[in-house]
Amino acid sequence: MLGKEIMFTPVNLGSIQLKNRLVMAPLTRMRAVAGDVPNPLAKTYYAQRASAGLIITEATQISHLGKGYPGTPGIYSPEQTAAWKEIVEAVHAKGGSIVAQLWHVGRISHSSLHLEQGAPEAPSAITPSGQTYGADWKLHDYETPKAMSLDDIARLLKEYELAAQNAKAAGFDGIEIHSANGYLLDQFLQDKTNHRSDQYGGSVENRLRLLAEVIETVSKVFSSDRVGVRLSPYGTFNDIGDTDPIGLFTAVIQKLNTYDLAYVHMIEPRATSAGGGDQVNEEAPITSELFRAAYQGKFITAGGYDQVLGEKVLEEGLADAVAYGRIYISNPDLVERFQQNAPLNPYNRATFYGGQELGYIDYPTL
Repeated sequence: MLGKEIMFTPVNLGSIQLKNRLVMAPLTRMRAVAGDVPNPLAKTYYAQRASAGLIITEATQISHLGKGYPGTPGIYSPEQTAAWKEIVEAVHAKGGSIVAQLWHVGRISHSSLHLEQGAPEAPSAITPSGQTYGADWKLHDYETPKAMSLDDIARLLKEYELAAQNAKAAGFDGIEIHSANGYLLDQFLQDKTNHRSDQYGGSVENRLRLLAEVIETVSKVFSSDRVGVRLSPYGTFNDIGDTDPIGLFTAVIQKLNTYDLAYVHMIEPRATSAGGGDQVNEEAPITSELFRAAYQGKFITAGGYDQVLGEKVLEEGLADAVAYGRIYISNPDLVERFQQNAPLNPYNRATFYGGQELGYIDYPTL
């Protein structure tokens, strides 16, 4: 079957049924209101895009301390859960499927975002290079994070469990564990950020331990065939890195093969900036080619795809679905536009983060 035909055929990712192979990638928009509650406009925003085979929500922090940017929503309070429930119901009313992306940023944070909890936490007390946004929406130098104790890790697992319970109460079709882009679970995986000497550090097997425990924890709430995992091999965003990325991520994939997951979602390193720019790195290795064969379940690929590239990767069997980011911001009816070979609305990068309706729910449909 040709890629164009495949793109509009249904597929099951575990127990999550997709009506087509287009996935709306998780897109941080920084429009949450007081209490890290999703913006009331988010109900319209997600419902507008319900023709996607699957919507993955913007990254959603599992705790106060998991927050890394102003205006990002959480899923750890009753108020947040109630707002997400309205969003999920709006997507379901239009025949869509939606999963919640569960997020903890680790060291990629600033204490002003969680004053009561203090410094950011991480596997090791290693300061990231660069600057980040504080609660005042201004750039600040990164702080040195607190190395997590075993008690902190036990608490973290309880936070993941509560977030999964809240996602289930909100009616989500599943959850995606964010283990990419240099955030907390990725920090445990990669040796640039994990210098621990206990059972969570050192060997690859030990560095994999926390991700495995998170999967096992949330799978007590959602069956594992409603749980996805997002990874970004070769990513350098947020000062992440590993001395042996192929060895590490091959081991990660082999571990994930032991769970009956809904899917694995990998970001192509050619999309080098993870949201910070439009450059495409043509020299980067192709993750889907390296790791697709090793993973025995369903596979979503993301990162710099247009329609032609997306059709090609499906036709070649290198993915079961393709996630689109920036062009989903500006084209709520991306599925219909692809079907009709219609021109795409250009996106306005200046309105990606923060604000209200402008650049959020006002892009025209066909």
